[in-house]
Amino acid sequence: MKRVFDPIAIIHSPYKEKFAVPRQPGLVPNAKAELEILSPYNDINAFSGLDAFSHLWLVFVFHKNRQQEKFSPTVRPPRLGGNKRLGVFATRSPSRPNPIGLSLVEFHGIKQQNGKIFLQLGNIDLVDETPIIDIKPYIPYADSKPEALAGFAQYSPEALMEVEFSKQAIQQLSKTKQYYPDLQQLIIEVLQQDPRPAYKKDKPDPKTYAVHLSDFNVCWKNIGMITTVISIDTIV
Repeated sequence: MKRVFDPIAIIHSPYKEKFAVPRQPGLVPNAKAELEILSPYNDINAFSGLDAFSHLWLVFVFHKNRQQEKFSPTVRPPRLGGNKRLGVFATRSPSRPNPIGLSLVEFHGIKQQNGKIFLQLGNIDLVDETPIIDIKPYIPYADSKPEALAGFAQYSPEALMEVEFSKQAIQQLSKTKQYYPDLQQLIIEVLQQDPRPAYKKDKPDPKTYAVHLSDFNVCWKNIGMITTVISIDTIV
C-alpha cells in the first residue's frame, strides 16, 4: 500500500545550492541552520523533553534531485575519486530509488517567534529549503558503534585544501563582521573539503568557481592544494 509523507519541517540553511554542501554532516562546524516546524506539527508539546538531547537525526528528502528515468544499481562515490563504481546501497549517494536521506546534526535549542517554532541546529549538511519528514533524538548507546566496519568510509576525510583570501576578499569580509561574524570560518571549512567534482582533483584547473553561501556569492580558484578566495559579494 502506497503512502504519501508530508514534510513536518523545512530547513533554513546557508547552503543555497547543492554545490559545496559537505558530503556528510559534521565536516563544517560553523554551518548553522534553523529548522522551521510546519503546521500542524508546530505544537510545543511535541518537543517536550527534547532539550535533554544534544544531537538529532533528521530524515529528509533530496528535493533538488532530478527524477531518475531508470534505476541505476551503481554510483561513483566522490570519496573514491569518482572513478570507481559501487552498489548504490553500499553508499550514501543522493541518487537513490527513493530520494530519502538521513543526517545527524547538533541540537542547540528551541526558539519560538511570531507563533512559529524553530529548532536551532549546527554542523549541518543540508541545502536550504530541504523538507524534513521526521525528527528523532540521537541515542549514543544504540546509535554509536565505534567497532563497526564502514568500508571505504571508515574514517572521516581530512581537510584537503589550504584556504587563503585575496586582499579584495579580506576587505569584503571586514564589512560583514557585525552581522556575519563566523562567515570567514564557514567559508574556510566549506572550501577545505574541496567541493569540486572528484575528476577535477589532482589536475591543473584554471576554472573560477562560485557558490551561493548564506547571503553571499563566494568566488575562488584552486592552484595545487591551495584555494584562494577571490571575492565575497553580497547578494541583494
